[in-house]
Amino acid sequence: MQGVMGNMTEETKESLEKDYAPYLFSGEEIETGYKLLRDAIVFTNYRIIFVDRQGATGKKTSFKSIYLSHIVDVEMETAGSGFDDSEITITYMRNVRRTGRAEILETRKFEFPKQTDILPLYKMLGDLVITNRNAINDVSE
Repeated sequence: MQGVMGNMTEETKESLEKDYAPYLFSGEEIETGYKLLRDAIVFTNYRIIFVDRQGATGKKTSFKSIYLSHIVDVEMETAGSGFDDSEITITYMRNVRRTGRAEILETRKFEFPKQTDILPLYKMLGDLVITNRNAINDVSE
């Protein structure tokens, strides 16, 4: 039911590696991931991979990425009572060269069932935001 409603469910690392390891770059490792019916979102040590299985058989598959080094903001909204879901929204730079004052920004929202603990993912993304902003703004750590 959650998949039909547009919510992702967390998958085991082993299951994700079985399905997506052949598509990883050299040195890339799967950290965590979520599935929505046939589609998936996989978090690696380099990027967030959006897997979109297309067509009736799902044989045609699209892989799109957001590189972790380009994430510059993260927001979290926890589930309330009733049918509310939890959400994480990231803002990332679309341009390849990460420079301050030359940003092309986009956002992406992830919805999770209320029972999913999104705090670890939020903290991981928040740590990336701090590192990325310091690098873009040339701040010494």
